[in-house]
Amino acid sequence: MDWTRRDVVKAGAGVAAGALAGCLDDIEASDRSLDGGYAAFFTLWDWAQRVSGDAIAFENPVGTGQAGHGWSPSGDLTRDIADAGVFVYFDTPEFSWAQDIAATLEADYDDVAVIDGLEGLEEQLLGWDHEVETGGHGGDGRHNDTEDGDHDEHDGGGNHGDGGHGHDESSIDPHVWLDPVLAGEIVGTIADGLADADPDNAGTYEEHADAYRDELEALDGQFEEVIDAANRQTAVYAGHDSFTYLQERYEFGIHTPVGVSPQEEPSPNDISETIDLVDSQGIETILYNPFEAVDGDYPLVNTIVAESDATDAMPVTHLSGTFARWQDQNWGYLEQMQEINVPAFREALDAQ
Repeated sequence: MDWTRRDVVKAGAGVAAGALAGCLDDIEASDRSLDGGYAAFFTLWDWAQRVSGDAIAFENPVGTGQAGHGWSPSGDLTRDIADAGVFVYFDTPEFSWAQDIAATLEADYDDVAVIDGLEGLEEQLLGWDHEVETGGHGGDGRHNDTEDGDHDEHDGGGNHGDGGHGHDESSIDPHVWLDPVLAGEIVGTIADGLADADPDNAGTYEEHADAYRDELEALDGQFEEVIDAANRQTAVYAGHDSFTYLQERYEFGIHTPVGVSPQEEPSPNDISETIDLVDSQGIETILYNPFEAVDGDYPLVNTIVAESDATDAMPVTHLSGTFARWQDQNWGYLEQMQEINVPAFREALDAQ
């Protein structure tokens, strides 16, 4: 993969290791085992826990209410992971801190299991500028059609085009975990990695992964039911679009005035076009990102609802992080998809 750390870091892994790890020399190889593990963000942590069961206790270093990409670890995290013995991550620049830790571990600690959840998915990964082909469930599927049928500078899947989305380190969209089908493949990769590192429990990991993949298949069926019942194929989302894999799998569109970068500010024209779309298609429910609150408020979704004919707003989660209120209900990946995202897309797509 020409976009991974392996082509850019390996030659200098020793230098990176020194900068990242601090004094790791005092950790003797004989002291390291699979006593615990770390995963790079909420969803990977949840999956690793489900696959490992009681065999390995995994930790998520990313704090509640935060997302794993764009996050910076403390100076002791590499030491903690080396002590634990397992690290599950995604080898993509959007999680550059995890790439750097993985490079350090692979360079200096042969007996630490470093598991890249994206391994083997190279041919199924989508670009940031990927254009989603929508199906025939109502609506035109292209939020930016003009009256004469031409399209503006945005692509048909609802994402802004190649310029200015703030992801120039990599052309690959990492939000693959939001596709339940590809999620099943990642869960299998985690199980295989744990089995290689801990052969005595290989049967346990395989059994847990198989059971969890059955649950992911049921989730896939729930999304299929929503799309089959949908009266429109375009949802409006007041947030940066993290759902391209979900759109690709189920052939619906998301229009956002923001684009794919959380740093991108929507222009007044983008917001006006969004309001026009809401009114022209009779959209009643606007989706928003609960992680993008500004002083406890959501000004963009409030503006769209206030200035359009929409009557409601519902959150959808990108599942790279979680909230305490969801943790209190023991909501992992499956529960958050079923309790938050499936109902939100059902309402937004008018799947009654």
